[in-house]
Amino acid sequence: MKIIPKNGIEKLIFGMKQNDVTGLYGKPDRNYKDEDDNVIFAYNKLKMRLTFYIEEDFKLGYIVASSPELELFGFKLINRKISEVKKDLATKGITKFTQEEFDTFENYFNEENWIIFQTEFDEVVKFEIGAIINQKDEFDWKFGKK
Repeated sequence: MKIIPKNGIEKLIFGMKQNDVTGLYGKPDRNYKDEDDNVIFAYNKLKMRLTFYIEEDFKLGYIVASSPELELFGFKLINRKISEVKKDLATKGITKFTQEEFDTFENYFNEENWIIFQTEFDEVVKFEIGAIINQKDEFDWKFGKK
């Protein structure tokens, strides 16, 4: 499953609507609303949770994934040491990370690409990617653009 920085994962492109996603992947295993009334789709087989933002006309704006098939620039992410992943990404110019700690978890956030690597016990266990916010402080929706 190829991660496309600033765009999404595989065929999931930021800006898609719920019917675009169900057209590709079928009905989600879970469909619920979060505390902000955003719509969440969860796909067990894909190991992905998708967030459609209420304030953005329910466009896909955030993806949380934990599939071992995830690849960024051809590099696998899940179940690998964060030090190895960061070394791989440095070869592609991604070197700036803000680090946060929560109990046994650590998050490594790269704002330029709006990606987060969540680690536990020094291994990547989860990956998050969000739609980019442009200079006008608006989402830069990629779906439907050429």
